[in-house]
Amino acid sequence: MRIIVDDLSHPKVAALLNEHLAGMYASSPAECVYALDLSALQAPEITFLTAWDGDELLGCGAFKLLDAHHAEIKSMRTAAGHLRKGVARQILRAIELMAAKRGVRRLSLETGTGDAFLAAHRLYLDFGFLDCGPFADYRLDPFSHFMSKPLPAVHPAPKRHILPFPAAGV
Repeated sequence: MRIIVDDLSHPKVAALLNEHLAGMYASSPAECVYALDLSALQAPEITFLTAWDGDELLGCGAFKLLDAHHAEIKSMRTAAGHLRKGVARQILRAIELMAAKRGVRRLSLETGTGDAFLAAHRLYLDFGFLDCGPFADYRLDPFSHFMSKPLPAVHPAPKRHILPFPAAGV
C-alpha cells in the first residue's frame, strides 16, 4: 500500500468522493452532512491523502487545519472492495503523523451517529479518540458524533555532527 498526498485530479479519486458523499446523504439528513466535495477539498488548509495498490485506489482521508495546533479529520473513506483490510488504519496513521509533523497538537472529527458509522466509531476509539463536544463551527445535533485526541509533539531528529578523527599513528 502506497499512501500519497494527492492533488484530487485522478478520476478514481472523484468517483470515490462521489461514493462518500452519496453514503453520507443516505445516512443523515442533508442539513447534518458536513462532508466536503472535491472542490472544497482543494482548499489550501486541507491535506488530502490517498492509498493505492498499483493503480487501484484503496481509500482516502484528509485533515483540515483549523488553526496552528488543531486540525479536523475529513473525508475518511475506504473503497467498497477493500473494507476490513486495514486501509483506514493506515490512512489514519499517516494523517496523525503528518499533522503532528506540521505542529498539530489536537485532532478532532465529526462523524455520523447511525449504524452506518459504527465501524468508524470503533476505528477512532481504537486510535485513542474520545467523545467531545462540538468544535470549530459545529453545533450539537442528533446526527453528529464529535471526537478528539491530543497528538504528541514530533521533534525533528537531531542533526549529527561528524567530528574529524586524527589520522592513524598521529
